[in-house]
Amino acid sequence: MSKDLLKYVEKRYKKDIIKFHRDIVAIPSESCHEKDVIARIRKEMLKVGFDSVRIDKMGNIIGRLGSGKTIIAMDAHIDTVGIGSPDQWKWDPFKGKVENGNIYGRGSVDQKGGMTGMVYAARVIRDFKLTGDYTLYVVGSVQEEDCDGLCWQYLYNEEQIRPEVVVITEPTNTNVYIGHRGRVEIGITVYGKSAHGSAPERGDNAVYKMSRVVSAIERLNTTFKESDDTVLGKGTVAVTHIECKSPSLCAVPDEAYIHLDRRINRSEPKKKVLDQIRKALKPTGVKAKIEILTYDTPSYRNLRYPTEKYYPAWVLDEKHRAVRSALKTSEDLYGKKAKPGKWTFSTNGVATMGMFNIPTLGFGPGNEKYAHAVEEHIPISHLLEAVVWYATFPQNYLKAKGGR
Repeated sequence: MSKDLLKYVEKRYKKDIIKFHRDIVAIPSESCHEKDVIARIRKEMLKVGFDSVRIDKMGNIIGRLGSGKTIIAMDAHIDTVGIGSPDQWKWDPFKGKVENGNIYGRGSVDQKGGMTGMVYAARVIRDFKLTGDYTLYVVGSVQEEDCDGLCWQYLYNEEQIRPEVVVITEPTNTNVYIGHRGRVEIGITVYGKSAHGSAPERGDNAVYKMSRVVSAIERLNTTFKESDDTVLGKGTVAVTHIECKSPSLCAVPDEAYIHLDRRINRSEPKKKVLDQIRKALKPTGVKAKIEILTYDTPSYRNLRYPTEKYYPAWVLDEKHRAVRSALKTSEDLYGKKAKPGKWTFSTNGVATMGMFNIPTLGFGPGNEKYAHAVEEHIPISHLLEAVVWYATFPQNYLKAKGGR
């Protein structure tokens, strides 16, 4: 049936799908600036026939199809990173150029492709009456690039949306993914004493002290082992930003700060992560302030929802019925046995599965290696396949539960 659906989608909706995807790629939508793209998505959701479409106080757009007992959610974050230097791009990142079977542009693969697929999946569900005793929520979420999972903390806690299963539509190259490493954003501050640059011995240079801290962090990164998590692999830590403060460029700095990107697996809870850093810094003799940072930036609707920048790792058991249903959906579509994989980067699954333990998996169009890249693009064929996959997954999940 899936192959027949794919032929139908290609014949009936391919032009609409391409136009919609190009439209939303053409709208700049960096984190906290998603208003215009949300409006365009709302227009398309109403066009294809969702039962309800609304925008919550944070700014997430939520389309609902059906009103059955089993609640299924599919999520696509519709914010993007910036474009960096325009000179690095070979084409306009907001034109949605079509060439060689691909759509090019910022957000084309990360992560508006999932949004396009979900919206037109709703149309196919209606056309072929692929309904059942389920409620499907299609979510276009905001602020993910700034703070993974923040949107789902809000949806779960404030909107009271409590799905039985969540499909993350981040790019998976049309494979089924079942998890990824988590991450922690950590700040380290070191203090010294300022003095005139002509007599540095009178001061205590915070940059020199921080250099010992940086070396210790570099050594710490070599101690992590693949055996710590046989599915997700080893954790990592990297210094990704450094700065200092001093009265002038002719003065010894009295304060220095570094930002750490700490990728974690399931064997690394919050306390362990902080203890590892404290232990690594002890031989340096440097006293440092170590803290997990907080995200408190208002959404485009001016809603603040402060959260700690701790994003748990997660993996869904391969034997879970949601995974079995996802693999069955892929096998029906592609005619070959599917095997689950994992993302390299982080997703909103840090909240749905990592925080709330909602069974979560991923299927998305496009290759994640092009996320945030100047050659970002998505195959049109993947968009069409994603439409069929999202349209047929709910019924496969119901069958795995023993219901229809």
